[in-house]
Amino acid sequence: MACAQYSFHVPSLEELVGVLQKGLKDNFADVQVSVVDCPDLTKEPFTFPVKGICGKARIAEVGGVPYLLPLVDKKRVYDLNKIAKEIQLPGAFILGAGAGPFQTLGFNSEVVEVKARRRTGDLNFVTCMRQTLEKHYGDKPVGMGGTFVIQKGKVKTHIMPAEFPTCPLNSDEEVNNWLRFYEMKAPLVCLPVFVSRDPGFDLRLEHTHCFSHHGEGGHYHYDTTPDTVEYLGYFLPAELLYRIDQPKETHSFGRD
Repeated sequence: MACAQYSFHVPSLEELVGVLQKGLKDNFADVQVSVVDCPDLTKEPFTFPVKGICGKARIAEVGGVPYLLPLVDKKRVYDLNKIAKEIQLPGAFILGAGAGPFQTLGFNSEVVEVKARRRTGDLNFVTCMRQTLEKHYGDKPVGMGGTFVIQKGKVKTHIMPAEFPTCPLNSDEEVNNWLRFYEMKAPLVCLPVFVSRDPGFDLRLEHTHCFSHHGEGGHYHYDTTPDTVEYLGYFLPAELLYRIDQPKETHSFGRD
């Protein structure tokens, strides 16, 4: 598989605190961003297999939406163990949405903690952070990953049907008619990966999946209870992007 490597701009955690604090205040009533020691992520509600999300953080974007739409390419099957070796982190802890996993060594260090409550703007939690980074850093792409918990409130999510479509889907409207949308309740553990600006690799700029211990989970879109929603997240900037098996032909739909 073809693999391209790109070095992200990596701000200090202290710098990110100021940038995110300012940007999130435009979209949430209560915001607190700080540098903290990464909590033990093996404990609830996370229950991850490793304690931290720190050390040589990298983003691997493997394949892409054009391998799913208009029609699925079932030959595109990836071995995550091979992907970990491809990005020079064999045995890495991998987390994230299916289209953009985020790899770390899985030990504890400092991370950016983000607390946000009561959404006052139109942007979802991840989009607000991503657009804040894009506005501040411009043509210096910043990649981020980590985890956050929706502690209170409800969110709009989707899951894919059990069967792939047999007829081509050629627009966002057709894709949305195929997907199954649900409102799901907190607490939900989310796994986001986002990049402030595409440096020319046909990236999905943000992608977040969520799970819970009460049987709900899917692709996160936005909260539906802005007056009561509460987010708590832990994030780390990525050093490198690995773009693996990038589609040669692309399009812009099906990426919400």
